[in-house]
Amino acid sequence: MPLSVMLVDDETERAMLVEHALAEHGYQVVCRLTSTAALRYHVERVQPDIIIIDMDSPDRDTLEHMTVISQHNPRPIVFFAGPDDSPDSIKRAIQAGVSAYIVDGLTAKRVKPIIDVAVARFNEFQQLRQQLHSSQNQLAEQQLIDKAKRLLIKKQQMDEAKAFSTLRKLAMDRQQKMADVAKDVITILEAL
Repeated sequence: MPLSVMLVDDETERAMLVEHALAEHGYQVVCRLTSTAALRYHVERVQPDIIIIDMDSPDRDTLEHMTVISQHNPRPIVFFAGPDDSPDSIKRAIQAGVSAYIVDGLTAKRVKPIIDVAVARFNEFQQLRQQLHSSQNQLAEQQLIDKAKRLLIKKQQMDEAKAFSTLRKLAMDRQQKMADVAKDVITILEAL
């Protein structure tokens, strides 16, 4: 099944050329817009696999739209910019979630490799984001367990091994995660 593409281009003639180049490489343009004004709405409605934006330089509103999409409905975004774009624009676009930022426009023979790289970079970034989220959750859970152990040591005069085994036994008896038991223990012991 071909990847679906949302194409945003403010120049109709250029958009038709880009759409033709995409079709030649097996991509299906499912939505074509002339501005990024309602980009979030159209992305939520159409759910394209890839977003391609072809304009001279990203303005503030475009950057905001890309940031919101990257946070709430992430997908690869390829931005084709004019040859006079500044390094600052490139930096802001990458921070907004652009997977590939191509200066000096689009040519038909470059479409497929650029999209392939953008999709690969997007997938790698998403994987890193998931790993970071998982690590942050594990750290937060461990901090709860450590705090519960400290409170048990302080308020119940236990040593660290006894505090840990108490939390573990409570978790097994309740069939809950240790972090959930630790929250309950913290709530109870802080109330004392």
